Amino acid sequence: MQALRRTLPRMRVVVSPRRWLNLQEYQSKKLMQDNGVTVQRFFVADSASEALEAAKRLKAKEIVLKAQILAGGRGKGVFDSGLKGGVHLTKDPAVVGELAGKMLGFSLTTKQTPKEGVKVKTVMVAEALDISRETYFAILMDRSCNGPVMVGSPQGGVDIEEVAATTPELIFKEVIDIFEGVRDDQALRMAANLGFKGPLERQAADQIKRLYDLFLKVDATQVEVNPLGETPEGQVVCFDAKINFDDNAEFRQKAVFAMDDTAESDPLETEAAKYDLKYIGLDGNIACFVNGAGLAMATCDIIDLHGGKPANFLDLGGGVKENQVYAAFKLLTADPKVEAILVNIFGGIVNCAIIANGITKACRELELKVPLVVRLEGTNVQEAKRILSESGLPITSATDLDDAAKKAVAAIPKK
Repeated sequence: MQALRRTLPRMRVVVSPRRWLNLQEYQSKKLMQDNGVTVQRFFVADSASEALEAAKRLKAKEIVLKAQILAGGRGKGVFDSGLKGGVHLTKDPAVVGELAGKMLGFSLTTKQTPKEGVKVKTVMVAEALDISRETYFAILMDRSCNGPVMVGSPQGGVDIEEVAATTPELIFKEVIDIFEGVRDDQALRMAANLGFKGPLERQAADQIKRLYDLFLKVDATQVEVNPLGETPEGQVVCFDAKINFDDNAEFRQKAVFAMDDTAESDPLETEAAKYDLKYIGLDGNIACFVNGAGLAMATCDIIDLHGGKPANFLDLGGGVKENQVYAAFKLLTADPKVEAILVNIFGGIVNCAIIANGITKACRELELKVPLVVRLEGTNVQEAKRILSESGLPITSATDLDDAAKKAVAAIPKK
């Protein structure tokens, strides 16, 4: 089979349900490299001279230079230096230095970046390899199996959901005993099902076991490699990977979470995460302050139903404290689009009185300038309503969600 040119696709890392854990491509590759997974040789540089030196040290037949930003579509992006493309292939190390000089310190605009682009502070200089065959491999937690499962297919480099829908016989599954780990026979059987033959079968099985070790070590919920490829030279290489981390394990994965790159994230989302708040910015002018993602979506829908547009939704979650309420209001009022705030709290494990105290404190200290509509229901709600009514603040109370949405939309100044 004719070798397929593959540079270094972005390694994506996702963590939920809070905000996504953003690691740059080189950080993801380093995690894998440190755990014995075979990836292309690479160096990282933050100056043109360092990039040139890295290219010389690689001593590769061909080199790929990649701008390190979190957005996709880098290959077709444009720099404000005039350089086209955030991914370049060359056989000349000197060219790497020249290209890096037109990347570093300049903004790269792609389909996924803001209009002004994202400033590139780091580049990755790596060995470019050919792929003669692509396969798919993943390890994930499966509730139905009460533990981790290996999933693989000899059809890699494509959408695996499409493979499962059109050729389900090409999807192979192995349930892993969480206490025993991946057995040699399982790893070899999966390698054979992926189509690796001869010495490559044993090599692929070894990579599979190393990927499982990584899965356990970093408390992943999923490690997906697409493609896990073989080169014409007879190497099994992880060309692209997506790692999902269990955010409940952050307390013991401090080194991983410390790598989180927030430079390209929404500043409000980043600030919200510091207080364990979930914030998603939208395009409207009515801020939504709720507890629970389901209630947040319902609140946004009913605002829209009554002719308004939500500016965001900010989810307090369950174990809320007064300082979180204050931080939430500070975030909401920092958005210049916000012309009204709707608080919609259904208190089960949330104490409504804590919410009310947080609201009154925020209104006074932040000198709230926009209309505020509050609907509270649930635990200690009568005390909460008393706190609000005796505060002397211009707070509009609502009887239910529908009433709250109508009042919030009506409170928007007419233009």
